Amino acid sequence: MSLDLKVILGTRGSKLALVQARYVAEKLRATGLGVEVCVIRTTSDHLPDTPLSVIDRRDVFTRQLDEALLSGGVDLAVHSLKDVPTELPEGIELAAVTERHNPLDALVSERRHDVDGLPHGAVVATSSLRRRAQLLHRRPDLRISDIRGNVDTRVRKLREGEADALVLARAGLQRLGLDAPHTVISSDVMLPAVGQGALAVAAREDSPLRETIREALNHRPTEEAVRAERAMLRTLEGGCRVPVGALGIVEGDLIRLRGIVASPDGALVYRGEARGEAPEGVGERLARELLDQGAEVVLGEIREVRSR
Repeated sequence: MSLDLKVILGTRGSKLALVQARYVAEKLRATGLGVEVCVIRTTSDHLPDTPLSVIDRRDVFTRQLDEALLSGGVDLAVHSLKDVPTELPEGIELAAVTERHNPLDALVSERRHDVDGLPHGAVVATSSLRRRAQLLHRRPDLRISDIRGNVDTRVRKLREGEADALVLARAGLQRLGLDAPHTVISSDVMLPAVGQGALAVAAREDSPLRETIREALNHRPTEEAVRAERAMLRTLEGGCRVPVGALGIVEGDLIRLRGIVASPDGALVYRGEARGEAPEGVGERLARELLDQGAEVVLGEIREVRSR
């Protein structure tokens, strides 16, 4: 469908965010839309040295883009879905979810270690409580170091000797075409962040572009899998900065969802799995199972620490 329209697509300004925005822009241009990419600084950009785990905002990567959407400054916004809070601002919806790249995490190290092969006491850099918790559960001897910056910056810091290894999303490495030595971490060792590997395109609920965006970009199996993951996270009342992992897979007519909640020190781990046809029902059921196991203890302690 050819539309005599020009839309403004908002994005963060990191190299990875721009690669993602250009991918979305090209898909939309193929429908006849004219697309201008607009860079907007977000909370995380304004606090570059603050560990993500202590920034008590679920919308640390999205707030300013949401504001630009609602004010009409941009028509659409593209996000890494793992950064999008489960509760969206009133008036905004996720119009499309793209086909997921590899959702797993990668362990970057010069010698291509896997998690079990890291030397005793190795320093592993990550800003994620989820990654920290699962690493320490598997290898309590590891020393975890906070790290901030875009992917290139993190890899440079690793090569400068700030850590022995670094954990990044495999999808980010793929999208950037970055040839950093790494091994993919099995989901049996580390479940990824909710929505990891997929992109989301947000629009105003009254946008006339919604159907065009969906037709051009939405990948239904990915959408159903991440709806289950996000329903689990929402029911747990967790934000993006909590030690919760999940991985949904569409298997025929069913969705298989695995989930984990872990204490930041890795000492307490609650795992579960659920299957079903309705994404939200699967996610909510698994969340309740995890809470029944005792996951609320971990989530409650994190909320208490952040409220001090």
